[in-house]
Amino acid sequence: MSDFELKVLSGNAHPVLAEDVCRHLGIKMSRTRAQRFPDGEIDIKVEDDMRGCDVFVIQPTSPPVNENLMELLVILDCLRRASAGTITAVIPYFGYARLDRKAEGRVPITAKLVANLIVTAGADRVLALDFHSPQIQGFFDISVDELLGFKVIVPYIKSLKKKAICVLSPDVGGTKLARVYSKQLNCEMAVVDKRRVSGDTAILYNLIGDVAGKDVILVDDIIATGGTIVEGAKLAKEKGASSVIACSTHGVFAGDALKRIAAAPVEEVIVTNSIPQREEGRLRVLSIAPLLSEAIHRIHNDLSISAMFD
Repeated sequence: MSDFELKVLSGNAHPVLAEDVCRHLGIKMSRTRAQRFPDGEIDIKVEDDMRGCDVFVIQPTSPPVNENLMELLVILDCLRRASAGTITAVIPYFGYARLDRKAEGRVPITAKLVANLIVTAGADRVLALDFHSPQIQGFFDISVDELLGFKVIVPYIKSLKKKAICVLSPDVGGTKLARVYSKQLNCEMAVVDKRRVSGDTAILYNLIGDVAGKDVILVDDIIATGGTIVEGAKLAKEKGASSVIACSTHGVFAGDALKRIAAAPVEEVIVTNSIPQREEGRLRVLSIAPLLSEAIHRIHNDLSISAMFD
């Protein structure tokens, strides 16, 4: 067991989730005061004593990404200067993850830049949920624990008691995640193959696998604009699927994504509350608070995180 006192605090990105985590841990959330200078600069003060404590800062870097990221950095710096014993950045949704390599010349690797900023600001450890790509773990020069959203989503899917399930990946890049779900659900999987004929010709879609007469579980790590989910659902129905349920760890829902999905042949959309969500219509939001609180408990008491996935 750690000799440091456990403290959990939150920025403004998702205080409801942080409060829920604290309830599961049986502790009170530490107090912070967030203000703005007249020019909009962020001013943070941690109200409780942090000296020598084991501190966990819960802050997804979801939209508004720049605001939430900067607030996280300021809080980390504040805790480092307050002599916290250890500081863990708990990032349920890691923004700026798409640029994780140089796909062409003269572009940044922004995911690495953000990792550097978090470490420089004072984090000793990162606890995250479903990075957009696994190599992001290696961008940090500190310990990283990555939790997996399927641990929350799969039990809910099983509770629906669908009889003939097929997991569908909306693109070839998502086959690894789809394979995880198919193994957990003990069912077959299929893949949407999409390709652009030329720069001015629309993408052609093909479905590899058999979804006819089956309840399709369309899985992705992030739903941003909803375009991939919409096209995948339409194709599945064209190929004879009985129903389509879409699920994703992170529901970004940029722009009119929810309206686009509402018009698609999707029975239900399942996401976690890694990003603040309001459950409405076909949207089902599952809490990751029990998952995060268990991980925080294990880290604080020097217990295995990987044992959570056995």
